[in-house]
Amino acid sequence: MNKRAIGAIFEDKACAYLKDKGFKILHRNVRYKFGEIDIVALFRRTLVFVEVKGGSGFIPPRLRINEKKLRSIEMAANMYTKSLDHEYESYRLDVIEVLDNGEVNHIEGVGKW
Repeated sequence: MNKRAIGAIFEDKACAYLKDKGFKILHRNVRYKFGEIDIVALFRRTLVFVEVKGGSGFIPPRLRINEKKLRSIEMAANMYTKSLDHEYESYRLDVIEVLDNGEVNHIEGVGKW
């Protein structure tokens, strides 16, 4: 299985987790030339941009997100919000870590604006 297919499996698990927690999934894999947003979701009146990392290994998946990656996600999120026809109460960047054993960890508020 290629990297994109494996990533889609992790994103599917993340979406299922978010739906169970009351999030509404709006979009997946929103791409701009400088970055991608894995999941755009709505939780109450907050628009949430979600980066999904999965796998196993010595370094936990969530720790594979560096400052450069966060900046590219934030730039993509800013482009996304500019395309909206209305504003939300708040905006947030979360990270969801999906481990090979099926465990899901949700880190909320990695970025806010």
